[in-house]
Amino acid sequence: MELSAQKLIYFSPTQTTQKVLTAIAEGTGIGSTAHLDLTAPAADGNGVTEINQELALIGVPVYGGRVALDAVNRLQQIKGNQTPAIIIVVVYGNREFEDALVELRDIATAAGFVPVAAGAFIGEHSFASETMPIANGRPDSDDLEKARTFGQTVRKKLDQLQTLNAEVLLQVPGNTTYKERMPRNGISPVTTEETCTLCGTCTDVCPTAAIAVGETVETDKERCIICCACVKNCPSGARIMADPNIQKVADWLHTNFSKYKNPELFS
Repeated sequence: MELSAQKLIYFSPTQTTQKVLTAIAEGTGIGSTAHLDLTAPAADGNGVTEINQELALIGVPVYGGRVALDAVNRLQQIKGNQTPAIIIVVVYGNREFEDALVELRDIATAAGFVPVAAGAFIGEHSFASETMPIANGRPDSDDLEKARTFGQTVRKKLDQLQTLNAEVLLQVPGNTTYKERMPRNGISPVTTEETCTLCGTCTDVCPTAAIAVGETVETDKERCIICCACVKNCPSGARIMADPNIQKVADWLHTNFSKYKNPELFS
């Protein structure tokens, strides 16, 4: 199968998904590579994007075992036109990816892509910190090398294919009666005013437009998906996750899911 271009399509608040997709794209060796970043709130109003005759690498993080609803809505604006797709799920924080991979496969299939391979990679958990590490620094250099090798493997598979069969569904783990989606619970990071410089970085990186910066930093807790992009990108360390319930979850994850996991690949 001749492919001269590839498109990286991702929702990636903390850039971990983007890093993995970029490494896979390096592995495929397809010359022309373009990015379709669905992370910013503006992606909601971009209208339908058509993908034609390109290898599509689609990536999202996992939120509570599912694809984040904001990512679902933005992915549904993409039309695949029977384009081959690699499905990647990252940032499941070393616990489990549950139904997110099968859900992403189904979203891609409904959009007109033909999934040919899939992978679940580890990324640093949103709740991770220096004092409470949960897959800190992932994807690491080994993860990215595995991603490049995965890209090479998929390229070989595509080179051997004469045509795509949309009726043969790629098999991946997960239940097609997806687990119940976790509701937004009115929790969000907060700002330490003493160290905040009002630089606006938190507003720039927020994928749901939940943060406004004026004389102070205001957060719409109902919009927040607790991705913690604002926490991880704040140059002065002023954004913190102080909610005790989240701290308990982080402690549980750190205690029970610190063992090093490897990516899981399917093709």
